[in-house]
Amino acid sequence: MVTIQGSLTYLLFAWGAVTIVLVGLLIYGNALSTREDDELYLNSAEQVMMASEQQSLIAKMHSLFHVIIALAVVASVLFVASASVWVWIGFHS
Repeated sequence: MVTIQGSLTYLLFAWGAVTIVLVGLLIYGNALSTREDDELYLNSAEQVMMASEQQSLIAKMHSLFHVIIALAVVASVLFVASASVWVWIGFHS
């Protein structure tokens, strides 16, 4: 049987792992956003090559945004759960 302290350890490791992945995705997302241009002035020959690259970059950033939001929610829930277990241990020891 896992004790309450063991549960706290697992919660903290899970929170740490999710937070590390979240920070990595935030760094990757910022690296992608530096390649995004706000306005493109293209002639017809450049339109085919550059516009499709910008559209695929925006699609990547949009899908990455949803993953970042989900990981932020999971990290927040794990942090609150860890804090709750820590307080529970403090009151009952």
